[in-house]
Amino acid sequence: MKSVERHISDILGLVRPVPPIELDLLRAQGAVLAEDVTAPVSLPPFDNSGMDGYAVVAADTAAAGGREPVRLPVVGDIAAGDPGAYAVRSGYCARIMTGAPMPAGADAVVPVEWTDGGRAEVAVRRPAAAGDAVRRAGGDVREGDTVLRAGARLGAAELGVLASVGRRTVPVRPRPRVAVLSTGEELVEPGKPLAPGQIWESNGYMLTAAAIEAGCEGHRHAFVGDEPSAVLEAIDDVLLQADIVVTTGGVSMGAYDPVKESLSALGTVRFEQVAMQPGKPQGFGTVGEDAVPIVTLPGNPVSAFVSFHVLLLPALHRMQGRDPDPLPSVAARLTAPVSSPPGRRSYLRVHLEEGEEGLLAVPASRQASHQLSALAGADGLAVVPEDEEGLPEGARVEVLRLPRP
Repeated sequence: MKSVERHISDILGLVRPVPPIELDLLRAQGAVLAEDVTAPVSLPPFDNSGMDGYAVVAADTAAAGGREPVRLPVVGDIAAGDPGAYAVRSGYCARIMTGAPMPAGADAVVPVEWTDGGRAEVAVRRPAAAGDAVRRAGGDVREGDTVLRAGARLGAAELGVLASVGRRTVPVRPRPRVAVLSTGEELVEPGKPLAPGQIWESNGYMLTAAAIEAGCEGHRHAFVGDEPSAVLEAIDDVLLQADIVVTTGGVSMGAYDPVKESLSALGTVRFEQVAMQPGKPQGFGTVGEDAVPIVTLPGNPVSAFVSFHVLLLPALHRMQGRDPDPLPSVAARLTAPVSSPPGRRSYLRVHLEEGEEGLLAVPASRQASHQLSALAGADGLAVVPEDEEGLPEGARVEVLRLPRP
């Protein structure tokens, strides 16, 4: 069987970063930055007050105390955004608002809480040191500093940084469009009644949501049955709105495997067995005149879920212009023994808990590939290596952290 690493590498070989486009800041939320962004000016661009109070020469307040305050004449008011030029000499002060430019000569701000709030003359009850409550020019970033690197995913904080350096628009990698197609004659749309032998279609919803969680645009296509021509027609339908196509079901070695049967004839899609549990039957390649990448996942729900996060997620990261990182991992100790088929790497659903000596991995009681309900309580996948047929209670194990809302 093919190794997990080799299959990930083969899927990565299919994809390239989506070409960048220029978007307004709020439309760029969730997208990935396509170039480094530098500050055109220093931030803040001028010395300014960090508090409402009084701009003073710090040495003038050295003798201030609660019972014997220092009294200083107030020579003016300086508001935030005031374009005027102000100066304060020793023995005087200016009332100043948060964000207002510091007047020449002043080297500290006395918070209004340390004073009596006077307008013509103020009583200062506590001494200030030079630099107190002063935001220095360039104290955040200096002109020419790189404030965000290409590959950064743009959330609220990143958009705030971009706006603070004067950017109205920004070049980003658009969210890759992931078209998800489920196959199976036994499937029924959720909300409709079941006939004997039927199940509600869940993989399409699950994988579309997983694509959205990964920073993509997920599009679920209506599921199709087991007729190969219907599969090809559905795939053709989604090509114009897809940067990558993901199918689920119909890739095993049974008598009714329409995805494998229909795509094998194209000569551009390969079907292989990967040394993993769950998720052994896999396929990958390209379809259509534009050679759109396609990844075919198994139909068992847990197999599809694990395959998406282990095999496909790095490729989706690359399409976004990010490093093709796998799921983040942590080390934990098993709270119960686990088994694994020989020669295959197992990904077991676990719940992580804090123990006295670190993280504990509590295996789910139901590990079969069709038992989707156990996924809802799992926050990680414990990895059992190919050369192990099981691990005892207390063994240290690598756990891949699953994304959670």
